[in-house]
Amino acid sequence: MARIVVIGAGLGAMAAAARLAIAGHRVVVHERGATYGGALGEYARDGFRFDTGPGLLTLPAVYRDLFVKTGRAELEDRVVLEQVDPAARHVFADGTEFALPNASRGGVAQALDAALGAGTGARWTDFLGRAREAWDRTRRPLLEETQWPNWQILAAREPYPALPVRRLLRRERRATTLAEVGELELREPRLRALLESYALAAGLDAERVPASAAVLPFIEHTFGVWAVRGGLRALAEAVHARCVERRVEFVFGSEVTRIVEKDGRAAGAELADGSVVEAEHVVAGVAPAVLARLLGGTAPWPADGVPPRTEGAARLLVLLALRGERPEGTVVRTVLHSPDAAAERAALAAGRLPDRPTVTVLRPDDPDRVPGAGHEAVTLTVTVPAGAEVPEGYVAELIDRVGTAVVPELRARLLWHETLTPAAAEEATGTPGGAVPAPALAAGGGRWLHPANSTALPGLHAVGGWSHPGGGLPHAGMSGALVAGLIVEGAGFTGST
Repeated sequence: MARIVVIGAGLGAMAAAARLAIAGHRVVVHERGATYGGALGEYARDGFRFDTGPGLLTLPAVYRDLFVKTGRAELEDRVVLEQVDPAARHVFADGTEFALPNASRGGVAQALDAALGAGTGARWTDFLGRAREAWDRTRRPLLEETQWPNWQILAAREPYPALPVRRLLRRERRATTLAEVGELELREPRLRALLESYALAAGLDAERVPASAAVLPFIEHTFGVWAVRGGLRALAEAVHARCVERRVEFVFGSEVTRIVEKDGRAAGAELADGSVVEAEHVVAGVAPAVLARLLGGTAPWPADGVPPRTEGAARLLVLLALRGERPEGTVVRTVLHSPDAAAERAALAAGRLPDRPTVTVLRPDDPDRVPGAGHEAVTLTVTVPAGAEVPEGYVAELIDRVGTAVVPELRARLLWHETLTPAAAEEATGTPGGAVPAPALAAGGGRWLHPANSTALPGLHAVGGWSHPGGGLPHAGMSGALVAGLIVEGAGFTGST
């Protein structure tokens, strides 16, 4: 039985801790904050409850697998999962809108044809077919296996089978970025905006990410999107409870200030009070800059490995407490698209707040989120630059836009609102600038990959969104499974079978 120190109590770290504990190891989690969950926080006031991280879940099978592998009680014994249908309503500045059913390609095609004209649904369906090929080619190496030693192969090869398109002078052109996929293969501006919104929600620039980012809409359209009764914080509570059942020890308010090295390997952690916790393995669920600080300024990524990603967008959350019941038939998620997507991308690339950004509006049908009948809890989410300062006037304009296009009589119903900026996310998670890690993507020269879970320092492993396979709740759970496998089975472990 090995002693294992886990730094941070995010979802990836807890997923690793539960798996390591069931394998017989003694696991202690040191969390600098007062609670567990990492990005899956909660804001509560006057009987209203809001998620302070993501509000919906894809690929719940990842957490079903965690519960199956770590005990008898299944995930659905601990949380209530509800498919969100329709998956999303999309609203555009020209008045066009459509609602897309959950995990129904035929239904999506019909909705697109009705809103955007005959043939658009078929173009989107054909695109998803090509996205499936990219998914089939990358699913295992990107999500289920430890990072290849020859990761450059995955970085160089574009798995998305872009269509050849002839332009002027009969020159053939193929899409290399997600934006070009929209331009060359989808063509219709609102269909392109639909595609790019999936990249934007992940904090990615559609003009820069490779065409392999087509897997992002494919995952949602194929496997569906889910809400958790009580919010995604309930998922964090369930994973924490499973860890406790497996006798994982949690120490909150316990900041790790240094990773201890001895005889050329990680040997424990030094805490803020100067005490040292000895361990045979250290699992770090922190951002690359934080990990480098814990190692005296040098991150332990091997010279021939994937370099750590230091960039990442953040999220602005505006929490709205409303009087009046949620209207019958209200869609859970509405995406209010920017009237100028190009200007929005340019602003984000320049590190500025977009003037009229895309806003995701979550209106959960969940009595556990409100103080009682006659109230509604609404969350607005906007992708912003990491570290961005947000003036109150900017928030007021967001509320007014949403009131005009999505939530009628919003101002009259508004009891109060709370703004959570990137600074608030940094305070809660310790991640510089409140940046949110994006999922790993193939191609693009490896720029969109994340460092391996194993490091150049024996005994030290990285877990969570800033390591392989990247950001997002499913990816965090997969990261935990990979780290546990590497420790339990050793260097020969390559991933799930």
